[in-house]
Amino acid sequence: MPDDHREDTVRWRLKVAYDGSGFHGFAVQEGLTTVAGTLAAALSRTARTPVTLTCAGRTDAGVHALDQVVHFDVPADRSAALDPAALVKSCNSQTGPSIVVRSAEPAPAGFDARHSATARRYRYLVVNAPVADPLLAGLAWHVAEPLDVRAMSAAADALLGEHDFRAFCRRVPGTSAEDPIPRRVRDARWTRLDGRPTGARTAGTSDLAAGDASTGPSLAPVVGDLLAFEIEANAFCHQMVRSLVGTLVDVGRGRKRPSDMLVILRSADRSRAGQPAPPRGLTLMAVRY
Repeated sequence: MPDDHREDTVRWRLKVAYDGSGFHGFAVQEGLTTVAGTLAAALSRTARTPVTLTCAGRTDAGVHALDQVVHFDVPADRSAALDPAALVKSCNSQTGPSIVVRSAEPAPAGFDARHSATARRYRYLVVNAPVADPLLAGLAWHVAEPLDVRAMSAAADALLGEHDFRAFCRRVPGTSAEDPIPRRVRDARWTRLDGRPTGARTAGTSDLAAGDASTGPSLAPVVGDLLAFEIEANAFCHQMVRSLVGTLVDVGRGRKRPSDMLVILRSADRSRAGQPAPPRGLTLMAVRY
C-alpha cells in the first residue's frame, strides 16, 4: 500500500458531501472548477498551509457524493493549532452548501482514504414517469418509457461476485484491450423509494425492497416511480456504474433480455453494453474501511 505520509506531518481525515452539478468532477484540473480544487483552497486558508487532497473515489463531472472520504497532510505544528469543529465550520462557511464537510479528525496511523478502503457503495436514481419531475432533475435520470423493474432486478443478479468488467468500463490509459478489469460486487439491487411494494425481485433478496413510506412523499415524483439502483463493490472503474445502469435500463425497456447481462460481462466487449446513464443520477453513498 503506497504511503507518502511524512513523520513531521499529521494526516487528517474528512467526510465530505457535495452536489456535483456545478463541478468538473472531483480531481483538480487546471482552469476548471472542481470539488478537490475548491475544497483544498478552503482547507489551505483554514490550516494556513497548502493542502493536497486524496479521496476514496474520484467522481466524474456532475456526480454527487453523500459520504466521500478524503485525507490531507499538514505540518505537525499547524495540525496542533487546528480544532476539528472549527475546521468544519470554517470550510463550510466557504464552500457550502454545494460542498459540505460533515466531519474532520486526525486520521489513525496508516490511514489512506483511497488505499485503506475495502468497498464503495453507489446509488443511481431513475424517475420513471411520463413527464419529468423538476425537483429531481439534478439528482435523477428521467426515463419516460415504462420500465420492467422485475427484469432489471433479474439482470442485476448477474453482477454479484467477481467478474471482469471490461465491457462496462472506459479503458485505463496505458493498458490494452486484453488487460482484465476484475472487480468484486457485494451487492446490486433495485428499490422503489416511494414506499409502495413492487413485487419484483432484487439481487440477493427475495423481494424488491421498499423505501421508508414516511420519507417517500417528499422524494417520489407526482406521477410514476422513483427507482434506485444500489451497488457495492471493492472498487469501481471509470464509468462502470453509469454503464451498468444504462444497460439495465435497456433491459427494463425491453431492448435487452435479463440473460444478456451475463453474456455482455463475459464478452469483455465495451460495444455490447448500453450507453452510460447521465452523471446527474449518480451519488457516492458510502465508503467502507
